[in-house]
Amino acid sequence: MQQHRIEADYLLETPDDPERVAATIAGEQSSGTFVRVPGETPELLERAAARVERLEVIERFTGARALPTSTPTPAGERLVRARLTLSWPLATLGPSLPNLMATVAGNLFELRQVSGLRLLDIRLPQPFAAAYPGPKFGAEGTRRLTGVKGRPLIGTIIKPSVGFSAEDTAALVAQLCAAGIDFIKDDELQADGPNCPFNERVAAVMREVNASADRTGKKPMYAFNLTGDVEEMKRRHDVLLAHGATCLMASINSVGLAGMIELAKFSQLPIHAHRNGWGYLSRHPLLGWSFTAWSKIWRLAGADHMHVNGLANKFSEPDDSVIASARACLEPLFADKPCTVMPVFSSGQGVTQVPGTYAAVNTTDLIVTAGGGILAHPQGPGAGVSALREAWDAALQGVPQADYARTHPALQSAMEAAA
Repeated sequence: MQQHRIEADYLLETPDDPERVAATIAGEQSSGTFVRVPGETPELLERAAARVERLEVIERFTGARALPTSTPTPAGERLVRARLTLSWPLATLGPSLPNLMATVAGNLFELRQVSGLRLLDIRLPQPFAAAYPGPKFGAEGTRRLTGVKGRPLIGTIIKPSVGFSAEDTAALVAQLCAAGIDFIKDDELQADGPNCPFNERVAAVMREVNASADRTGKKPMYAFNLTGDVEEMKRRHDVLLAHGATCLMASINSVGLAGMIELAKFSQLPIHAHRNGWGYLSRHPLLGWSFTAWSKIWRLAGADHMHVNGLANKFSEPDDSVIASARACLEPLFADKPCTVMPVFSSGQGVTQVPGTYAAVNTTDLIVTAGGGILAHPQGPGAGVSALREAWDAALQGVPQADYARTHPALQSAMEAAA
């Protein structure tokens, strides 16, 4: 294990000498501290210390620090931004995702010499592939369970997000099943409250899903939110199995990395990983994570689907970031263990984003979820499902959406409503 090393790329901003700061980060995140201590011998440093592999200065400029620090900011301060690559010997932590997080994304963010730091990417050695299962289902398993081939899965989210009873939820699901929807999910805010208990919701919803499957031979996938502590998630998982459910959802920032790893160990269903809270990890361009780096952790831990936001979304994320996130989900993690997952487009999606989405990602291994984009269709949820599927049919056939809409009234109405 000694020969294996972990690498991480960062975007660094500092008012200090970047080489000195890079060395400080490497020391803080491995064998060192703020002073040299007895025992930190050259032999130990060679064996255990992090190394600065690359440091490329991007720009030097006069301006304000991206992040506040405890030291005063002098007028006219010169700052440096650089790309930094650090590496660590695997032998110091072993192939452990929780300890990897502490190593590549631990105390380095709050070092006072740092006025900006963002983790851009990580590269993991082969022992990590052997230590974790990765996705059990991914795109292939999801398609097998839903029977959807050659196009994205068309999905929606139960809206209103909360407030429905179990029977209210099931009534909406019945409409969606009748419209031929592929995928439905709980909103992440819908949990196991007295207004809509988890067990009652599962029983009521799966009654409609199973009945629809018996009638049509098509079984929509419903991702039930079982987020909770590990024992709660185990019990809820078994309830899903008992009712014939084919997917579960977990809010991964809420259950945590160790919770996700444990969930993946016992789950017999695809794991729909919801990233709510992602903004506090990523919104500042010089703090936190890139999705490319962050998603690798959760893919290896066992996610099968990962949210990536959507084009022209209702949040603050720009389109190029959304597309980069979707592509990251489809990039192999290891040569012999790809750990690719299905990107989930969401957040204010509808028919108008379809052409741009397909042009940017050029794949159908997607789940496209539209809440209001389906449920608020002028002719009702059934027409909303038809409109979104027709929009994708047009994109896949290379037909301009406006032309296709002339012979597809549901799509035409959706376009007019969105105009």
